[in-house]
This record gives sequence, structure tokens and C-alpha cells, in this order.
Amino acid sequence: MHRFYIAFQRLVPIAVTFLALLLPASVGSVVLAQDASDATDLELEVPLWIAELDADEAQTRRAAEQKLIKAGPNASDYLPAILDDLSIEARERLNRVRAEWAKRKAETHVEAQLIRMQNAKTLGEALEAISTVSEVEFDLESAGPGVDPNQSIQAPRSPLNFWHAVDHVLDQANLDINFYGGDRTKLMLIPRKENRPSRVESAAYIGIYRLEPTVVTARRVLRSPELSGLNLNLSIEWQPNRTPIGLSLPISAVNGKLDSGEALVPQTSGETIDIATNSEMAQSEFFLPLQLPNLPAERIDRLSGTLTAMIPGRREEFALDLNETAASHTEDQMTVSIEAVRDADPLREIRVGVELDSAGRSLESHRQWIFENEAYVLLEDETRLDHLGYEVFRQTDSGVGIGYLFDFGAAGSPPPGSKLIYESPTSVAQDAVDFILNDIPTP
Repeated sequence: MHRFYIAFQRLVPIAVTFLALLLPASVGSVVLAQDASDATDLELEVPLWIAELDADEAQTRRAAEQKLIKAGPNASDYLPAILDDLSIEARERLNRVRAEWAKRKAETHVEAQLIRMQNAKTLGEALEAISTVSEVEFDLESAGPGVDPNQSIQAPRSPLNFWHAVDHVLDQANLDINFYGGDRTKLMLIPRKENRPSRVESAAYIGIYRLEPTVVTARRVLRSPELSGLNLNLSIEWQPNRTPIGLSLPISAVNGKLDSGEALVPQTSGETIDIATNSEMAQSEFFLPLQLPNLPAERIDRLSGTLTAMIPGRREEFALDLNETAASHTEDQMTVSIEAVRDADPLREIRVGVELDSAGRSLESHRQWIFENEAYVLLEDETRLDHLGYEVFRQTDSGVGIGYLFDFGAAGSPPPGSKLIYESPTSVAQDAVDFILNDIPTP
């Protein structure tokens, strides 16, 4: 099966990439040497700044805190392993630094990634270029034996965001996507239906989203004119490994205009339209209820609005020793702890506490993403035990308590060397993007 998956690589600013193409190869060596030098500097300086958090002079302590913040999230790799000797004030300063690092990482994750495919000459190379940056795989085998990964592709000259890059390639290869066959890291490609319009010409691209009108219907209710209306159905897609939480469209931000010059007004059906999301399928559909126009029109010239959501950060793996008392681990804004291992005859219940700083509304009772996170036990011999079910025993604004049920067989309890593996995004960031749709035909 063709996967076209390559491990994540850090994006380089456009100007730097462009410069690298123009300068001799020796310049690349200089850049790499500079990166290595920066890492060496952090390795030496971060422990010194940590020590200065406890300096006698208040000015020195403040300066050390600012230096750590300025160094950015990469500096976390060089924190001393043991910080027990820090004073209470120094710990508070370090906590502020870590919070700022986590915020910056979350903000970086919200930004749309740019895909560069200038050197891609075939379908396979183009998909590989997209996978390199996005970490999203493509199942090309499902498209059938008639699809050749070596078929020629004309690459775009400029960088594109994820969905624009995907559509550019699929249009040339005459392919489409089956969202029911993918998951949070993979898209299933299939042959395109004969009358399917160009994906690029049908959609608007905003941030991590792709927005496409799919159906426009009008109804006139003669006995109850107030029930008349114009409904616009839309398909929204997001980058599979960046599933939004609480995706919604505020009605007050929706504005439209018909080719007749008449304004298109939303119906007063509520304050927001909530859009369902699922981490296993990178697509959802919703409809926008609009008032029926008074004048005849052939198309919607312009429709604009704002999409709001919380975007999870990068997924991290928490490995907690089940034989360690109150094992706990923190990554970015998230802390995962083993609260208890209890008898649930004939099973064992592992109670896990998950706390998220600056959770906002991401942990409200109807947000299911936290319960979709993977949790399993890894034995010392690398055998994996999946849980047999779970129960939520606590839910607050900042965290949840989940009891996972496991069958440890005759042993009855986790054997020595066992670890609970919990995988989750470790931060969330607020995101709002404006969109504009043009030239939508009306009935």
C-alpha cells in the first residue's frame, strides 16, 4: 500500500527557503552549523538562567525569567533533570516560563502549514511532499490499480496550505477523497466521479479548513411566508491530525450579497451554528438558513463569515509506571497522573487524572475529544493490553478523571515493569478565521 509518509520536518520561512535555492551549498552548511551553535548555547545557558532564578538580586531574577521566555519552547530540552533545590519564588517564575512556552507552542500549531512542491514531478512525489510537512498519510491503493504514482504532475510555483495543495494534486490525478475510509493521520484516495467539479475551483481555503458549498435549496411557503427560506449546505474539512474542538459559526458574523444587489440575510435561528467534529473523520456538513430573497437572482456573489474553534496542540505520549506510587507526568499544559489501581473483580481499574491548564471551554461535558484519546498498558516485554472500557468518575472545568478497565489475567494486577501509555494533545489554543465564498449558483 502506498503511504507517502515521512516524519515531521520543521518548516523554514519562505524567504530562507528561497535564499537557500540561490546560494551555494556551502551556505547550507553554515546554516546547519549556526543551528548547532544555537543548541549548544542553550545547553550551556539554560542551566545558568535556572540558577539565576534564585539570585540575590531581584533584577537578576527577573532578567533570567525573561531570558528563558525569550529562548522559547526549544529551551525546555535543556532544563536540569532535578529542580528540587529551587525556592518557592523560583518555582513560580519557572511555572510562568513554562506556561508561556506552552502558549507559544499552541499558537504555532494553530498556524496553517505551507506546503512546497516545486520539485515534485510525479503524483507520488507530490503526495510525499505534502506528507513531509503535514504528517498526513495518503492511501493511494484504494484508488485502484489504474492510478499510477509515477504519473506526471505540474507542481505549483508558490507554497500552498494543506488543503489547497491536496486539491491541486487531486485535480490533476482525477482523484477524490473518501472520508469514511481515513482516520486522524490518513486520507483515503478514490477515483473521482465523472461530473465532479474541480476541487480547487469549488472551495475556499482558510487556515486549516477547506469550505465548499454543496447544495442550495429555496422554499416558498404560501400560507406561512415567514417559513420561506434559502438553505445553503456546506462541507467543511480540516487537516486530519488537527481536529478542531467546539467548531462553530456565529450567525451575527454572516453577511451575503446576491448578484441582484440584494443583501442576503441569515434567519434568526439562534446565535451560533455548532458544527460536529470527530478525530477519526476530517469532514463535517452543516447548513446555513437564510431568508428567501425578494428579487430573483442567479447566484450568491459573496458570502462571508467567521469560524471559531479551539485547536489542539501536537499529540504527545505519556508513559506512567504502574508500580510507582502516584506516578505523574506533565507536558506543555497537560498533566496526567495515576490516581489509583483498584480491584474491579475480575478486572482491575486504573484511575487516571488529566488536568489541562487554560482549558477554556474545551472540557465542557459535550466535548468528547478527551475521551477519544488512546490509553493502553504496555508490559515489560512490549506486549500491549487494550482497555476493556472506561468510566468517567470526575469532570471539572480544568480536567477529568477516567477509570480504565484492564484484564491482567491470573496475575490480577499490573506486573512489574508495566506502564500506562496515554496519548493526547497537550494544549489548546483559541482560533478564529474569516472566510469568503463567491459565485454560488442559486436555484
